Amino acid sequence: MKLAGWIAGLCLMISAGSASADPIQIKVEGGTVSGTLTNDVAAYRNIPFAAPPVGDLRWQPPQKAKPWSGLRDGARPGTSCIQPMRPDGTPNLGGANGPMSEDCLQLNVFAPKDAKKAPVMVWLHGGSHLYGAGWIFDGTHFARDGVILVAINYRLGPLGYFAHPALTKAARPGEPLANYGLMDQVAALKWVQRNIARFGGDPKNVTLFGESAGGVSTLAVMALPQAAGLYQKAVVQSGLGWFAPVTLTQKEADGVALAGRLGLANATPVELRAAPALDLISKLGREDYGPIVDGTYMTLTPSQAFAAGKVPDVPLIIGTNSGEDSVMGSSVAEATKLLALMPLALRAAYVDEAGQGDEALIGAATRDKVMAGPARWIAAKTSDGAPSWLYYFSYVGSRFRPMGIKTAFHAAEIQYVFDYWGRRTPESQIANDDREMAKLMHGCWVAFARTGAPTCGAAWPAYDPKTDTLLEFGAESGQRSHFRKAQLDAQTAFVLPTLNLPK
Repeated sequence: MKLAGWIAGLCLMISAGSASADPIQIKVEGGTVSGTLTNDVAAYRNIPFAAPPVGDLRWQPPQKAKPWSGLRDGARPGTSCIQPMRPDGTPNLGGANGPMSEDCLQLNVFAPKDAKKAPVMVWLHGGSHLYGAGWIFDGTHFARDGVILVAINYRLGPLGYFAHPALTKAARPGEPLANYGLMDQVAALKWVQRNIARFGGDPKNVTLFGESAGGVSTLAVMALPQAAGLYQKAVVQSGLGWFAPVTLTQKEADGVALAGRLGLANATPVELRAAPALDLISKLGREDYGPIVDGTYMTLTPSQAFAAGKVPDVPLIIGTNSGEDSVMGSSVAEATKLLALMPLALRAAYVDEAGQGDEALIGAATRDKVMAGPARWIAAKTSDGAPSWLYYFSYVGSRFRPMGIKTAFHAAEIQYVFDYWGRRTPESQIANDDREMAKLMHGCWVAFARTGAPTCGAAWPAYDPKTDTLLEFGAESGQRSHFRKAQLDAQTAFVLPTLNLPK
């Protein structure tokens, strides 16, 4: 199964359905928002946390949302941020479809009825920093279990992570550049601090969590000194963890290339900001998007910050899935190409996988390099202060097993974390063991949000590099010690010298 279709389907599974609901409203900074109350869960959608980043505010740090008059419709989701959409209207790689706009800096809040000092979880969606939206994810079952769930939008792709020499030259001294999507995430956390008590939430008990690009973003936020105190715990699901330095100069070169494809290589900031947003998306090349070291807003990569101990000392859950190589697709030609680049010393750690063929070898090496190795490394780096917990998700849902799928795809854990299948997944496709896994994993995340420790239905020790023990969420969940130690040690030795880490 192709990853794009599978991820889009998964996001549909966890997107919000609309049951019979009663209208409610709440006053936040800026004005009053309507919402719905269903089975004692209050849902408020489409709440602005920053001003629309349009016109002169494109490629500017987020500004405070402007007040509105009357009642803002929060019963329905807002628009997605500008991103590549499928012409037939079906969900894209990040699960988004429908209306989109540059005016997209909104968030959704799911809260227990009459909550008082409830723990808060702020969700950063994935999608390669190019796709996705907060409205896709339904926090009903977090709210059912006493946790307020906040899911946000943030600027994506060339509107969220863009640099150009003309913008750099025009910037005021010390003005942050390039990381606009990351700035949006911090702005949303600040909004939570100012407003969440109105929903019954505790601003001193906030857990930041995300998956894939959202996991990357969580690590990036942790690397920002200016974000310290905006959250008290963090969860990183399949969020990479090793980051080669990308400089502002490199990002400017990408920006010049993109602008050049629009005939704007030598354009002024005014001309760049006047370019239609859809034109920017239509001319995407092979550039990567995501947080970079601009020298002002972000001065260290997350890897450098964790290596130097310059991250907040907060409890952390971090982990990865057994089928993360699903992001590669299934191209034998691509596997062969990657194999040619694999050093012999590293290949020696994968004797068993090599015996299964080149594609199996590259798949395993990719999982370990991109996800499993970094997760273990970060768990070790953060283990000597507030505790960290390491996990490995290998559970394959009952509906996928008849297809011959034997590993847990990238993003497969999300529906279990949210304990939410969605209105598009028939109950007939959900087996008892699926529900038990959701109960276990969701319970661990809820407990962590409440207390700072995942005391749930499985014994899960805090990570210690000496014992090197993680919790596997699988067909038979349990503790695993020295899991893939030889392979992860080899990847660590190979990758760390490339990251320009502090001595």
